[in-house]
Amino acid sequence: MIQIAPQIRILVAVEAIDGRKGIDAIAQLCREKLNADPFSGYLFIFRSRSGTAIRILQYDGQGFWLATKRLSKGRFKWWPTGAEPARTLQAHQAQLLLAAGNPETEAAPVWRKVS
Repeated sequence: MIQIAPQIRILVAVEAIDGRKGIDAIAQLCREKLNADPFSGYLFIFRSRSGTAIRILQYDGQGFWLATKRLSKGRFKWWPTGAEPARTLQAHQAQLLLAAGNPETEAAPVWRKVS
């Protein structure tokens, strides 16, 4: 199971990919397009060209996890843009993105002091 912990570095690729790509092809994209090591333990998030699905790749020390989320209706409306190949997100922002939301909206704080 892929867990999104606050200490995990999360990279979201700006450029869309072919949604049929598998682990090896996506790992190669991490190396070539994002200049990142797919064995680093980072969480890599890619969007399909149609915008209806995202692919998540992560190495856990033993092997790769590849997860897909395809929306039954609509598209992922928010996606990063710019000249950089990827954008870094925090854990709570990634969870908003996975819920087809906008990670740039004001969300609950990352932590709350317990009294």
